[in-house]
Amino acid sequence: MNTFLRGFGLVLVALVAAFFLFRTPDTDPTAMHAKYGGDEARYVEAAGMRIHYRVSGPQDAPVLVMIHGTAASLHTWEPMRAGLENRYRIIAYDQPGHGLTGKHPERDYTYPGMETGLAAVLNAEQVDQAVLIGNSMGGWVAWRAALDMPERVSALVLIDTAGQPYEEASASNLGFRLMTSPLGRWAMKHITPRAMIKASLLDTVSVETIVTEEMIDQYWELLRCPGNREAAGDQFSVQREDVSARLGEIDVPTLILWGDEDQLIPVSSAAFFEANINGSEVIIYKGVGHLPMEEVADEVIRDVGAFLETALAPEEINPAP
Repeated sequence: MNTFLRGFGLVLVALVAAFFLFRTPDTDPTAMHAKYGGDEARYVEAAGMRIHYRVSGPQDAPVLVMIHGTAASLHTWEPMRAGLENRYRIIAYDQPGHGLTGKHPERDYTYPGMETGLAAVLNAEQVDQAVLIGNSMGGWVAWRAALDMPERVSALVLIDTAGQPYEEASASNLGFRLMTSPLGRWAMKHITPRAMIKASLLDTVSVETIVTEEMIDQYWELLRCPGNREAAGDQFSVQREDVSARLGEIDVPTLILWGDEDQLIPVSSAAFFEANINGSEVIIYKGVGHLPMEEVADEVIRDVGAFLETALAPEEINPAP
């Protein structure tokens, strides 16, 4: 028995030592706001959160609100923002549990909890109606908003979007794999090596050249903002209501964009959305993964621009300079 206890004690000590050796601390909030907020940052208080967002483009132009996906931030939209802000007023924000916004105080990552961020920025900027552009989980927030606040949505652009029933693709993304188990979620809350973030990003995209050292640092540092890792775990364990049967109620022009090599949400899901949203159109990008707006930014900007020219009344759009 004594031998067993000594052996158990040594294993326990080794585990504790390993935990402190590999533990990844949170980043400093002040430093993160300075680095990833800067002069362009705007904030609005909502439900105990300080929602971080950015605005660019002509004040009187049609509004495009860009909604990022799980583990991302408003920075994922930088290529699109740069390509469209000459003709549109662009609003991009960090969703609850992400980026500089931080965790939801009630840990509510159902649709009502996530919609808090969207409604807050719309109200802060006095936007009555906008085009919602969403990727992955952000696409789910976008089409849910089209159902729940239809008067505020003029059109939809859904990019590799979530929220539909499907047989899950093979979980090749390392970070997402870990988040599917309680032990993995606990470990990720404390141990988040930069190498794992790099591996997860490379698993997420097919055009790997977009995964720069700067991009890896951005994801790694923002994920480690206080509360964000806990929020990431919560989002993988929350039970979200399946309302995909209501997609037929959406009555706004809708463009569906998808990468044909998406390993997180299969490209077959694009057909599901097309079949269930009346009048929607689909564009599939060859050799592209889960983030078309970054992997083939020029093509997405071109296609979204063409869609908006027909989806919105001509007089609403500022002429290109």
